[in-house]
Amino acid sequence: MNQTILNVIVILAVGAVAVILFMGLWNMFRGQDQNKSQMLMRARVIAQAVALAVLLAALYFFGRGNGG
Repeated sequence: MNQTILNVIVILAVGAVAVILFMGLWNMFRGQDQNKSQMLMRARVIAQAVALAVLLAALYFFGRGNGG
C-alpha cells in the first residue's frame, strides 16, 4: 500500500472520530435525546479503535525507515 494513501486513510479516520465526538457533545449540550448521545459516544469509541488500528498499521509498515 502506498504511504500517501495510508496517510489519507489515517487523516480520514481521525477526522471521523472528531466529527462523531463533536456531534455527540453538541447533542448532549443541547439537552436532546439521551439515547442519541449514547449511540454517538459508542460510535466514537468504535471509530477511535479503527483509527488507532490504522495508525498502528501505518507506523508498523512505514515507521521502520532508519531503525535497522
